[in-house]
Amino acid sequence: MIGAMSMVLSATMVNVAIPSIMGAYGVGQDMAQWTATAFITTMVASQLLNTWMVQAFGQRGAYSITLIIFTIGALICVTSPTIELLIFGRILQGFSAGVIQPLVMATVISVFPENRRGLAMGLYGMGVTLAPSFGPLAGGLTIDAFTWRHIFIAPLPLVAVAFSMGLIFMPATKFIKKLPKFDWTGFFLLGVALVCLMTGIGNGQRWGWESDGILILFTIGVITSIMFVIWEGQTKAPLLNLNLFLNSRFSAAMIIAFAFGAGNFATNYIIPVFTQVIQGYSATRAGSILVPAGILLVAMIPFSGRLADRTPPYLPIMIGVSLFAFATYLLSKADVNSPFFMVAMFAVISRFGLGLVMPNMGAAAMKGIPTERLNEAAGAYNFTRQMGGAFGVNCVVAISEYRTAFHADSMTATQTSANVLSSELIEKVKQILAEGGIAESAQQSGALNYLGAVIHAQASTLGYQDAFLIICLVFIATLIPAWLLKHTK
Repeated sequence: MIGAMSMVLSATMVNVAIPSIMGAYGVGQDMAQWTATAFITTMVASQLLNTWMVQAFGQRGAYSITLIIFTIGALICVTSPTIELLIFGRILQGFSAGVIQPLVMATVISVFPENRRGLAMGLYGMGVTLAPSFGPLAGGLTIDAFTWRHIFIAPLPLVAVAFSMGLIFMPATKFIKKLPKFDWTGFFLLGVALVCLMTGIGNGQRWGWESDGILILFTIGVITSIMFVIWEGQTKAPLLNLNLFLNSRFSAAMIIAFAFGAGNFATNYIIPVFTQVIQGYSATRAGSILVPAGILLVAMIPFSGRLADRTPPYLPIMIGVSLFAFATYLLSKADVNSPFFMVAMFAVISRFGLGLVMPNMGAAAMKGIPTERLNEAAGAYNFTRQMGGAFGVNCVVAISEYRTAFHADSMTATQTSANVLSSELIEKVKQILAEGGIAESAQQSGALNYLGAVIHAQASTLGYQDAFLIICLVFIATLIPAWLLKHTK
């Protein structure tokens, strides 16, 4: 759990560093957010490597290798002179995080009897959802005390502890001379699909959603996604065992897992960025806004895990999904004047909902899965959840940027000589500039520049509010598969 938590912690520590990275490399949010998206996207693809790596190197070997690769990626990020090299370092870290999470999940579940898997999922869920909640705070404290680069080495002491304990406690396997078969074709198709779709979503606003480049990326992404599904259905050693999805309960739980991952990662990303960009918070203050929610999550997930062993999963899942949707609706009303306590309370409500969802969702997915297929099921479960997270972060950035541009254009169109309020504002600003000794020739341009800044700030606020509202609507739609769990076996 220490190894998994240190990597998940790194996934969200970078969120509070986005404004600093934008300034350091002179890039926009569409490029800077790839430090988060590249990590999550690679984490998605490498989820399916878990089974092969455990077969090839054993639990201890696979665990140790992933921690070493993660450390190498951290050192690359710390010294990266360009944004491209920084993203490459994050790709290495994301690869490690993807392999280790299903490995840890399967290890934790395997030491509990089947009738206590809800508790096992609660313990696992407590770790992998606790870390994202405290990641922004840890990142904020690190940035304010040192620099934004130090956030990449902050988790390394935990990695060292996890590596040492892994050598002692993780089960060992004798070295095998011949490596097991691996589905390289499926892995290539999956990688191409994810890269094309994520790149298309991430650059759509900048390149134009109907531009040739974006349309080509989406076309390739969709075609390779279809080819991946077809290939996995016929190959003898699939990365993703599609037979698992023939279980209606497992399939319904996977839909919920996708939405869960999208909402969890998207809000962990957008809340710290919103409070920094719109409300002007420092990195530490922005990160600390999720701490009360994280504390609540720690307190309730063990209870929620036990609840998963005693109640039908659809009930707590539907309650949790509804609470999360309600919280994001409230966040869609937040603006520059919203107090710290109010935004933190909205985050608490959302995490209370997620705390009810995760153990019950995992228990529902794993119920009836034979022990010998737990690794495959854990890989598919984590793959689906993390894929939702990758799409969630990428989409929430694209939505906020698109809606910001939309609102900016709409408000700019109203700035005419007939707009009395704007004319009064310009005259008042000109008067203030005149009293400050600014030359008359510069007063008009200064007032117009101020008006433009006001419009941009308001448009940005509305863009973020729209993104929160979209997350809310997605979770409302998730109530349908949650309800279907009642009728599945």
